[in-house]
Amino acid sequence: MTRKRRMFDIDIPDDEVAVAEPEMKSMGRRGPMASAISENAEALRERKNLAEAIRDENDALAFEFVEKRAAGHVVIAVPLDEVHTYMLARERMPGEDDELDALVTSIRDIGLSNPIRVVPRPDGTGFELIQGYRRLQAFRLLNAADGAGEWDTVPALIMSGEPDIAGLYRRMVDENVIRRDLSFAEMARAAQNYAADPATQVNDVTGAVAALFESAPYSKRNYIRNFAFLMERIGNLLKYPNEVPRALGVALARVVRDRPEVVDKIRTDLAGRDNRSARDELEVLRHYAGTDDQGENAGEVLAPSRRPASGAGQGVRTKTTFHITSTAGQVKCTASHGRLEIKVDRDFSAIERARLEHAIASLIDGLG
Repeated sequence: MTRKRRMFDIDIPDDEVAVAEPEMKSMGRRGPMASAISENAEALRERKNLAEAIRDENDALAFEFVEKRAAGHVVIAVPLDEVHTYMLARERMPGEDDELDALVTSIRDIGLSNPIRVVPRPDGTGFELIQGYRRLQAFRLLNAADGAGEWDTVPALIMSGEPDIAGLYRRMVDENVIRRDLSFAEMARAAQNYAADPATQVNDVTGAVAALFESAPYSKRNYIRNFAFLMERIGNLLKYPNEVPRALGVALARVVRDRPEVVDKIRTDLAGRDNRSARDELEVLRHYAGTDDQGENAGEVLAPSRRPASGAGQGVRTKTTFHITSTAGQVKCTASHGRLEIKVDRDFSAIERARLEHAIASLIDGLG
């Protein structure tokens, strides 16, 4: 038996088809390939935006780093052989540093707590030291003792440079004179080196003192010239030139000018004192300067019988200088009547005033 198929004729208007087709297209579902392409494009856009944000952040950090480095706020490991001390030439100054061994031990045990400060040399030959000569010497000793490796570099703050060698000399002097880190003997040596350096326009010590210490009063420039003369005559005979006080150096320079034969007498006297202390050396110089009885004017504390009275029944105090080791590095202390001076490579002006006042009060109260 044959089953008949039923056929239905449905008439659909042409205008309805025209309207339905766009609607069907707009509501149509995307296939798997189209979805994958769309998702991949979105991921690429997100990666591109992220990469651009990272580049912007890196550019900002790099700019900030350059600014902080130029201002000397970034500690960088600088190779030892790139740090020079030509300007102040402290390494050429005779004398022994009794506390250097303690500093070497401290750095080896706990590291360097206070980095040195350097300035790029205008001639491109490395860096010139501004602050931290003893710390630099300690690293050199450690490098020589332990060999290459851990002590090949020294932590340093790199300050902004100077356009020429003459400017660098002035920068060295200004930085150290402001902090009172230079003795008169060191200032005199700096002037001698400035005059001898072919990169400067000055050929004599008088001109060098005028150029380097332009902002100093005339009296101080005169003291430096006297010390330069004295160091030229007897500097190589002294073990402790930095300990020579101002008045003694000026008086001795005057004597040597008037009586040049005194130099031979000083040489002979010091030759038999190989194990002399700074005090022993100063006694010899005072003898030839004729300042044995001038007391404090020659850097010597007056004997009790000659010291001016500062109050009834008040005992006599002598000047005492000593060094101690702290977390901030080596500290030089000078104690005398009515005065206590503490010298350490730290900016006390950056400390909150109330905290500084409290610390000083605690120190004074603790002394009784």
